[in-house]
Amino acid sequence: MNENQQAAYIMAMAIGGLIEAMGMQAENQNRIARGEMIAYDDEAFQKVVDNRGLHHNSILTLFHGI
Repeated sequence: MNENQQAAYIMAMAIGGLIEAMGMQAENQNRIARGEMIAYDDEAFQKVVDNRGLHHNSILTLFHGI
């Protein structure tokens, strides 16, 4: 993968993660409005970052082959 492809891949993963997190946040807000416990905690949101390889070290590894 060249650098442009790597950048496009990271952006696609980030956009997908953002959409996923927005859905999680919306579900939490719906539950709060109904007086229920939230469905997704901080750990669940962190898993989105981890599962999509969006943390610092993963991105550096992709670009630099560390």
